[in-house]
Amino acid sequence: MTLAVGPATSALVVEDDEHISYLLQFILERDGFVVHLARDGREAKQFIEQNPPPSIVLLDVMLPFLDGFALVALLRAQPAWKTVPVIMLTAKTQEKDIVRALDEGANDYIVKPFQPAELLARIKRFSSRKA
Repeated sequence: MTLAVGPATSALVVEDDEHISYLLQFILERDGFVVHLARDGREAKQFIEQNPPPSIVLLDVMLPFLDGFALVALLRAQPAWKTVPVIMLTAKTQEKDIVRALDEGANDYIVKPFQPAELLARIKRFSSRKA
């Protein structure tokens, strides 16, 4: 499945696991996204504060320096980032974590291990909404 994405379609992937970030980058680039990687909460915070918002954010919860919950709150506090779709992609499966992420402003929550086709379908859902 290939998404119809434009040349300016970009994604911020915040993931500290090297293998997962490589897989996400591969999946997204194959579908036409320009991918920006942040390997920890500090890099993500810097990106959020210094760059225009991407088309979508894929965000882990458990990160060094600043967790995904804090990053969702931070990006939602930035006027330009308020409407950027955020998909939490994490191994945390407890209901309280899912509710917290959604309460902080995440649009979706996917538990690892994830299925690439399902992830792309969810990304497509948010890409279509923006069109």
